[in-house]
Amino acid sequence: MEQLVHHPAYLFLALIALLSIAAMAGAIFMQRAFPLSGDARENYNVIQGATLTLLALLIGFTLSMAVGRYDQRKNYEEEEANAIGTEYVRADLVGDADAPRIKALLAQYLEQRIAWYKTRNAHELDTINRTTTDLQAQLWTSVRGTALARPTPISALVVSGMNDVLNTQGYTQAAWSNRIPLSAWGLMMAIAFFSNLMQGYGSRGTTGRRVLLFVLPITVALSLSLIADIDSPRGGLIRVVPINMISLQQSLASLP
Repeated sequence: MEQLVHHPAYLFLALIALLSIAAMAGAIFMQRAFPLSGDARENYNVIQGATLTLLALLIGFTLSMAVGRYDQRKNYEEEEANAIGTEYVRADLVGDADAPRIKALLAQYLEQRIAWYKTRNAHELDTINRTTTDLQAQLWTSVRGTALARPTPISALVVSGMNDVLNTQGYTQAAWSNRIPLSAWGLMMAIAFFSNLMQGYGSRGTTGRRVLLFVLPITVALSLSLIADIDSPRGGLIRVVPINMISLQQSLASLP
């Protein structure tokens, strides 16, 4: 299931198949095994309405969770860009001897952070993470030496800015790992399955009318796939684009 929710397109295809089978099973097998009488249909309608309402509430609640996590990832991208830009300006405070090296390292670090947001390849992501970790160590060493040599309020300001640069990267990493729990996905899929099973069980009429049975599976599959797309940082179409970092990189390129 974990691989499915990480790839919304595969999840959509799997849900279309699963929910359509549930609807057909209800219409073909359950109606033959447990035919609904006129007296039982009223109770069936109550149960079906309650099941569909519960499914709708779960979808709405989970969508809210996914959107909140997506907004959090966007906010941290903005904070990370601001932290890098601020530290780039503060680097001038350490003097002409160390400032060019710190600025060069920050420019390389920014390039790696942009690549981290854009990549979908797992091998490339591992390489970016290793390079980022190495650059972080070099950045901290560069400001630590200055702070130890000249422990002044100005050097403390530079150290504080570098600390923000490193912290925001950690916050971003945590936000991208914060996903909707698999247990919630399992519960939604189970309720979606039984909802479509009951939809098929209560259907009646000609074969042409039963084509409408596939409307609910498609609708639910689209809804859950949309949630998975928003919740998946790298696997879906809806992704956080590092527009603030790209803008910062362009601004730094124009500086002397």
